[in-house]
Amino acid sequence: MKKLYYENPYIKSFHAVIEKQAEDEQGRLYAVLNQTAFYPTGGGQPHDIGTINDIKVIDVEEMDGEIRHYIEHPISQAEAVCSIDWERRLDHMQQHTGQHILSAAFAENFGYMTVGFHLGKDIVTIDLDTKELTEEQVHSAEALSNSIIFENRPVETKWVDAAELVQYPLRKQPAVQENIRLVIIPDFDYNGCGGTHPVSTGQVSAVKILDWERQKKKTRVSFVCGNRVLQNLHQKNKTVKALSQLLSAPENELAMVANRVLEHGKAVKKELEEAKLTLIKYEGIELLKEAKMAGNQKVVGKVFHGRPIQDLQNLARQIAAYSTESIIFLINDGGEKLQFVCAKGSEPDFSMKEISAKLLPMIDGKGGGNESFAQGGGEPILTAESLLDKAIGYVI
Repeated sequence: MKKLYYENPYIKSFHAVIEKQAEDEQGRLYAVLNQTAFYPTGGGQPHDIGTINDIKVIDVEEMDGEIRHYIEHPISQAEAVCSIDWERRLDHMQQHTGQHILSAAFAENFGYMTVGFHLGKDIVTIDLDTKELTEEQVHSAEALSNSIIFENRPVETKWVDAAELVQYPLRKQPAVQENIRLVIIPDFDYNGCGGTHPVSTGQVSAVKILDWERQKKKTRVSFVCGNRVLQNLHQKNKTVKALSQLLSAPENELAMVANRVLEHGKAVKKELEEAKLTLIKYEGIELLKEAKMAGNQKVVGKVFHGRPIQDLQNLARQIAAYSTESIIFLINDGGEKLQFVCAKGSEPDFSMKEISAKLLPMIDGKGGGNESFAQGGGEPILTAESLLDKAIGYVI
């Protein structure tokens, strides 16, 4: 098969003859052409998409010595008019070549070699063989990369055999020993690669590093190249403009104003929590007025609907602290599940842990606690009122 994408990566359409149509082991339909400009997935670069006789090509793979073009429907004609999704191809060329340049920049400046590469839909990542990366190093590699792009150096490709490799200062040895394809940026980068690339570095347009983070003993660098830089800038500018309007602050003061809003929010949240605890305290006092007497003990029982379990916990603790002779059973009916809290003051001679252990099997639930405080939750096998009656029955 003639690989047109190596002869000319700028081919957007071409004619071919369909030599074969078949299904693979997964039942996916594919066509094999006598020549193709569709790049198959490989070397970290995703496949091309496009059409063959107006039928969509959704995947391209090289397998068993043939390039398979996975298509949505069978093709009736043997003559094929093929079209490449050029926007996707150009994007992949920009990202892949940008990766070569950035990897070479890290190697040139710091000796950090690239040991992993992924060309994603939105961002590109490389894994560097270093555990740490400083902001100064990142800016240095980015600056060198954009300098190489600005110089518009040629991007050359050359087929060589293993014996010829000694003539080139390769960043790493190729994985194959024959039909080796080198992608060369003269006096800067020499690399074995089977991907598609533009004819000059200027067509990469720009490289912008977005983030970096440690990944075990490596560092993963996320970046974008070419048109993705403009897309990323557009999205960030849109976000910054929206934040500027929301916060009524100019762009250069957004971080300061946002921090002020966050600190104010924390203070308000704290005040609300304190106010809520105060309300819960008074709610507990009101519940004590409705308590049943069992000897010298006050038994407080209440069913709630859709109440957060944290509220029940705080309410039970407030009552137990305020009334040392109290026993408290609070049930929450959440619709799809039942939750309960059992608590007591310091005087009653009952184990909340033992009572909880008796209640849990009734609702096929799980829970835990200690002698003074226990909680659990499970299925609404019983009604909330029935579960409350069961609990109270253990102390009256």
